Amino acid sequence: MAMIETTHLTKKYDNLIALNNLNLTINEGDCFGFIGPNGAGKTTTIKILATLLKPSSGQAQIAGFTVGHQNRKIRPLIGYVPDFMGAYEDMVVMEYLEFFSAAYNIHGAQRKKVVGDVLELTDLGYKATAEVNSLSRGMQQRLSIARVLLHDPQVLLMDEPASGLDPRARIEIRELLKELKRMGKTILISSHILHELAELCNTVGIIERGKLLFNGSVAEILKRARLGHVLHISVLERSPDAAALLAKAQGVKKVDLIEETGADGMARPTIQLTFDEALGGSVSDLPNILVNNGFRLRKFDEEPVNLETAFMRLTKGLVQ
Repeated sequence: MAMIETTHLTKKYDNLIALNNLNLTINEGDCFGFIGPNGAGKTTTIKILATLLKPSSGQAQIAGFTVGHQNRKIRPLIGYVPDFMGAYEDMVVMEYLEFFSAAYNIHGAQRKKVVGDVLELTDLGYKATAEVNSLSRGMQQRLSIARVLLHDPQVLLMDEPASGLDPRARIEIRELLKELKRMGKTILISSHILHELAELCNTVGIIERGKLLFNGSVAEILKRARLGHVLHISVLERSPDAAALLAKAQGVKKVDLIEETGADGMARPTIQLTFDEALGGSVSDLPNILVNNGFRLRKFDEEPVNLETAFMRLTKGLVQ
């Protein structure tokens, strides 16, 4: 079942097009990573889905309800976590959560139980009497997530929840998001910390200048971004000769001789080679070519394609 769906979603500010015909489908239980440079349209999309902005044209739906026409039905289903939270001065954590519980019409004994449950889930119980403004950035983000969980929403819309956090706080937020994913929540999360999105998300979307460049699984995006095998090869001696030999091999697109620092701190010449099997030949032939011509291998490694390199290649237009 599609929990979030947009059709030709467009948002314009005078002559600026913040979103350009965005077509996006996120199914129930998905954890969707929304990736893009600053100003790409991520926050605009999230605010439209959170019923805080009206689209200029097109349509957005949450659980089958249309944004802008059925907002009263949508709002109980969603939890929106902005990149920065705000709170009244001198309000303590327990008061903050009780205030929003009342806003969600949660009262009496149920309110006490719900507040206790979200404090436990977000590991903030020991901060119940601390002032919100005294909390660290990481704890404030956990409190922001606790707030949106009070009414047990089906969909979580999270705009850079790990922005500005130290490494420990990022790990804690990541583990909390994993737990929410195990609970079956549908999560849309934008982030610049791409390796963490690869751990959390089963689907991702890349947006640039308001246009969706890619939407699919992490495996699919890595496959699409792979421009060929990129190998790092070093030999014990005569590196320029080895590079010249490999440049003639079938399937080799490009050869560069670079300097790489090894684990021992020594800089050594390394052959960086791009290989495309569509041109014929096989990567496995390359070590034999070197050995049969008297070269002794020191290293033969393939450079992995991860979400960060995929993002850089796709947003630079290297993949059509």
